[in-house]
Amino acid sequence: MSLPPPVLVATPAELEAAVAAMRRAGRLALDTESNSLYAYHYRVCLIQISTDDEDYLIDPLALSDLRPLGDLVAQPGLEVTMHAAENDILLLRRDFGWRFAAVFDTLWAARILGWRQVGLAALLADHFDVTLDKRLQRTNWGRRPLTLAQIAYAQLDTHFLLPLRDRQEAELRARGRWEEAQEVFAGLLTITWEEKERPGFWRLPGVWQLEPDQQAVLKALFDWREETAARRDVPPFKVLSNEAMVALARHRPTNPAALAAIPGLPRRLSPEQARVLLRVIEQGRRQSPPTPPETEHGRRRPDHHTLARFERLRAWRLAAAERRGVEPDVVLTNHTLMALARANPASMTELEATRLLSPSKLRDYGAEILRALRDTA
Repeated sequence: MSLPPPVLVATPAELEAAVAAMRRAGRLALDTESNSLYAYHYRVCLIQISTDDEDYLIDPLALSDLRPLGDLVAQPGLEVTMHAAENDILLLRRDFGWRFAAVFDTLWAARILGWRQVGLAALLADHFDVTLDKRLQRTNWGRRPLTLAQIAYAQLDTHFLLPLRDRQEAELRARGRWEEAQEVFAGLLTITWEEKERPGFWRLPGVWQLEPDQQAVLKALFDWREETAARRDVPPFKVLSNEAMVALARHRPTNPAALAAIPGLPRRLSPEQARVLLRVIEQGRRQSPPTPPETEHGRRRPDHHTLARFERLRAWRLAAAERRGVEPDVVLTNHTLMALARANPASMTELEATRLLSPSKLRDYGAEILRALRDTA
């Protein structure tokens, strides 16, 4: 499909003119592109915005002050439509301090409606007969100048979001799911960026299958990989893959020949790279095994009564999701189910007092949740 070219915004004057036009438009669709596949300290590299009449590509690498745009999206009454909004909201808040007044998330709308295909590429193909080149999802958006292919791809990311949003609103209202969607969208406005010291070691695939002395080696490799990636400003997987780290920890090679036999390592390790890895492995051998966490998300692990209630709630949720034709977490998340299992309310008043359910969830599922908890007892 051939679209009019987008408006490229890379100077303060261009930004001022674009923001004025967006304000007159009254509503926006927005998306971002980052260089997360190419940098450890990744950042927003492109902001795409569409109104009902125009598409804009804003270059934050060329603009030192995006406050006019931040002020616009925070304007009361102005709704911003996004697809999979959470990550965009988090990055824009982290990088520029933006706050949104109102959002509409087309991914969540599709999930609440039980649409089978909810990815943006699938939605554009199904509703507008448009094909996205998925290869460009992995392009380096931090490079300049942008290619014509990048510009065309970025424009398509937002061009159809507003008409898609309108179709979804009509169906949400017709099926009595508008209130539920609004509750989800309001929740997106409250998410905040929390800088983590580093990704959790205990979440590495395979870590729990290792012996304690092997975990000590894996911890040494993990710490080294994070420090190296941060210093070189590259993603950790470009230093060493998770699979290779676990294999090294399991076999703990002590010489270059044994190291070369480990699956998942680069085919050609330089002598210096081999020496570094062997040194880190040896350091891990000398360290005490890491202590497994005694808590779950900052809380004590649940007792067997709580786990029994949690499993009963999961079984109820699965049945409820099947009736609606949606994924289970659209009904309630695991986090909410565990909180309900811990609280174990015995009446509607107690359930409402937990503040774990939105008004529509309390109305739709409250009685069923209490029945499931009673059945467990």
